[in-house]
Amino acid sequence: MDTVFQIIILIMSVVVHEVSHGFMARRLGDRTAEYAGRLTLNPIRHIDLWGSVIVPLILVISKAGFIIGWAKPVPVNPYNLRNQRWGEALVAAAGPASNIVLALVFGLFIRFGLVPFSVLPAVGLIVYINLILAVFNLVPIPPLDGSKILFALLPPRFFHFREILERYGLFFAIIFILFLWQFVSPAVEWLFRIIVG
Repeated sequence: MDTVFQIIILIMSVVVHEVSHGFMARRLGDRTAEYAGRLTLNPIRHIDLWGSVIVPLILVISKAGFIIGWAKPVPVNPYNLRNQRWGEALVAAAGPASNIVLALVFGLFIRFGLVPFSVLPAVGLIVYINLILAVFNLVPIPPLDGSKILFALLPPRFFHFREILERYGLFFAIIFILFLWQFVSPAVEWLFRIIVG
């Protein structure tokens, strides 16, 4: 049951993450996600079989020490965004920001003793999983959200750097998960302790 519950929390957290991308895009002038019917919290519209179910299940069963997953990316057309300089970065940042907000809200419930003891582990899990999603997605490697933020900050003369990263981004992301996440995960533990007290 714990495994199922962890996956349910992960699915709902990645759904909020993706919907946040879509709402930010709509606010900035792109209604692609809305037209595709993706501005909904209905998980059926967002679930990716591998990213939302199979990979998280493998990580939980193998006791990997962390749980990562993804939903089907919300479609965004960057050419529709009113702010061409920062629009893509703002859309990208909306996803991790939504996970940080969820972690803060539920974490502060714990901190101020507003959570019954019987559901404390479950609420703590919501905080922890959302922090993992936020920190992981802010890593500046394509296709993660952090890469879009990084590209917005780079001067145009570094465009070739973006092309290289996007071409090999998935490979770099796998290397990061397998070999470098262990050095980033302490930041998640530190943020968790700060929020919940």
